[in-house]
Amino acid sequence: MSENTPAHARVRTLDEYHAAYQQSVEDPDAFWAAVAEPFTWRRKWGSVRGGQFSPEGQSTWFDGATLNITENCLDRHLEQRANKLAIIFEPNDPRTRHLRLTYRELHAQVCEMANVLKKNGVKKGDRVVLYLPMIPQLAIAVLACARIGAVHGVVFAGFSAAAIADRINDAQASFVITADALERGAKQIPVKSVVDEALAQCPSVKRMLVVEHTGWPVQMVADRDVWFHEEVMEVDKNCPAEEMAAEDPLFILYTSGSTGKPKGVVHTQAGYMVWADYTFRNVFQVEENDVYWCTADIGWVTGHTYGLYGPLLAGSTTVLFEGVPTFPSPGRFWEVIDKHNVTIFYTAPTAIRSLMAAPIDHVLAYSLSSLRILGSVGEPINEEAWHWYHQHVGKGRCPIVDTWWQTETGGIMISAMAGITPSVPARAGLPLPGVQPVLLNQDGTEIKGNDQEGYLAIKGSWPGIIRTTWGDHARAQQTYFQPYPGYYFTGDGARRDEQGLYRIIGRVDDVINVSGHRFGTAEIESAINESEFVVESAVVGYPHDVKGQGIYAYVICQNGVPTTDIDIQRTEASIVEAVVAHIGRIAKPDKIQLVSGLPKTRSGKIMRRILRKVAEGETTNLGDVTTLLDPLVVDEIVAGKK
Repeated sequence: MSENTPAHARVRTLDEYHAAYQQSVEDPDAFWAAVAEPFTWRRKWGSVRGGQFSPEGQSTWFDGATLNITENCLDRHLEQRANKLAIIFEPNDPRTRHLRLTYRELHAQVCEMANVLKKNGVKKGDRVVLYLPMIPQLAIAVLACARIGAVHGVVFAGFSAAAIADRINDAQASFVITADALERGAKQIPVKSVVDEALAQCPSVKRMLVVEHTGWPVQMVADRDVWFHEEVMEVDKNCPAEEMAAEDPLFILYTSGSTGKPKGVVHTQAGYMVWADYTFRNVFQVEENDVYWCTADIGWVTGHTYGLYGPLLAGSTTVLFEGVPTFPSPGRFWEVIDKHNVTIFYTAPTAIRSLMAAPIDHVLAYSLSSLRILGSVGEPINEEAWHWYHQHVGKGRCPIVDTWWQTETGGIMISAMAGITPSVPARAGLPLPGVQPVLLNQDGTEIKGNDQEGYLAIKGSWPGIIRTTWGDHARAQQTYFQPYPGYYFTGDGARRDEQGLYRIIGRVDDVINVSGHRFGTAEIESAINESEFVVESAVVGYPHDVKGQGIYAYVICQNGVPTTDIDIQRTEASIVEAVVAHIGRIAKPDKIQLVSGLPKTRSGKIMRRILRKVAEGETTNLGDVTTLLDPLVVDEIVAGKK
C-alpha cells in the first residue's frame, strides 16, 4: 500500500490489533474509509456503509463509488511491479515445465481474454460460467470477466453435468468457458463432454469458449463452440477496464444449503475488494517478497479470495497448482514448496490428515526452510493435525493461522494474525477488525462472558458480507438474517474460551462439511432418491479421520432390505452412481446402510439426532424415542450400523 496507508490497515503488533479493532467497532465509517483510500477509484463513495442489517437483510458498502477491481489487481502494480511474478503455475505432472507470469504478462493476457469475450458478444452484466481445470486460463478468465463487467460464476471442475446445468440455468448464463480435458493426479477427465451434456438442458447459453489444454479430442458444436487459441489471434492486448458501480455484482458462487437447491451467493465489487485485500494482508502478514500458495481450487471461495483476488490486490506472487497432494507421491506439496521457495502455505485439514497417513520420510526429504507462515482453511483443524503440521512442516517455527469464514462472508472472519494475535491449537482465535461475533442461545439472546457455548452469529456488517442469493433475495433473508433479527446467522456452533478465543464446533443446520466443502443433506438425499432402487433416504454427517465429516446414508429400498450380496452391491452401486451423476464424486456417501424404515415422529419428521448418534458410534444413549411412530426401527438401525 502507499505511504498514506493508515497504520491500522496493516496490523504489526498486538497493541495495534486492539487499537484497530476498537476503532472498527466504535467508528467503522472512518476506519473503513481510511483502509479503502489507497485503492484506485474512478469516483469516491458517498457513504461508507448503508442498509446495515435492514429488514431486507442487505448491506451496501462504498455506495456511489465506481471502480474496476482488475485495475487494482493489475494496472496499479505496473509502474513498480511490472516485472514481478504474479502467478507461478505448477502443472499436474511435475515432469511438465511450470509457467511464470509477471504482472505485465498477466495484464496483457487478461486484456486479450477480455477482448475475446467481447468479440463473442459478452457484455457488462452478462453471466459467464467457468468450468476449467486449475490452469492459468482459469485465473485469466476470471479476471477478464471482471475487466469487462461480466459476472463470473466458477463451477468446480468435478461437479456433474446435472450440477453444472442447475447453476447455468439459475444464473441464466449466456456464455461458458471450458477446456478440452483436465488432468488430476493419474486421471484425465474429458471436461468439455461433461459441459456438452449439461448444455443440452441450458437454452440460455449462446456461446462456449474452449481452451486447448491436454489435446483430448472433442466435438465442436457449430455456431456455438469456438477455440480460445484461434480467437485470441484476432484481438489485441489493450482492453480498457469497464467502470463498475460499487454494488454491481462481481461474481456468483454456488454453495449448498439445508434445502436441495444450491444457493447462488452474490458478492459485489468494492466491499469484496477491500475485505479480500485487508484480510489477506493482515492474517498472513504478507511482505513484498513472499511467495504465497493457497492450495484451494478457484472453484471454491477460498480459491477466489486467497488464491487469486487477495494476493493480486496486494501485489503478491501466488502459486496456482493443478495437481493433487499425493501425485505422483505424498511428497508433492513439500516438493513444490522447496521448488518455488514458498513462504506462506495455506491448505485444508483434509489434505494435512491425508499426508499424515503417509510415511514421514515424504516430508523429511525436503527442507521447507523457505516457509515462515502456515494456514488452515475449510473446517476446524483438530489438535493432532495442528501439532503435526506445526512440527513437521513448520519445523516448530512457523505460526499457524486456523481461519474461520464462509462463502457468504467473502473472506476470513475469525483467525489469528500470523505472529501477532494468539494461535492456539483447535481455536480459530480472535475476530478480525470489523467483525463482531456473538454467541446466541436458541431464543436469540446473547450469551455474555467467556467459557461459553452457543450459536455463532455476527453483529453489524463488514465489507465482504453476502449481498443476496442470485434471483431469490427472500432466500438470503430467510437463511441468514431472519433466524435471529439484527444478526447474520452463520449456521455454526461455537465456544468462546476463557481467553475470549473462539473455537468452531460445527454446523447446527442440515449441512455436512466434507473436506471443507459444504453439502446440504437434502441435496444429497434428492440425488440418492433418483436411484431406481430407492424409496426414501436420510443423510447425516459423522466424524471422519481424513475428511473431517463423512457422509452416512440411511436408505429405504423399493422391495425391502436386500438380503443377497449381489443385490446389496447392485443397490449400493446404483446409489453411488446417482450421487455422482447429480452432484459429483466429491459428494459420494462414505457409508450406506440399507434399512426398512427411518425414525420418524407421528407427524412424519425424521429424527436426525438419532441417526447422527448412530453414525457417530453411539448405540445406547439415543435419548427419548417414545415419540416415534415406530420405536423398534431404531433397534434395527443400531443393529445394522456400518
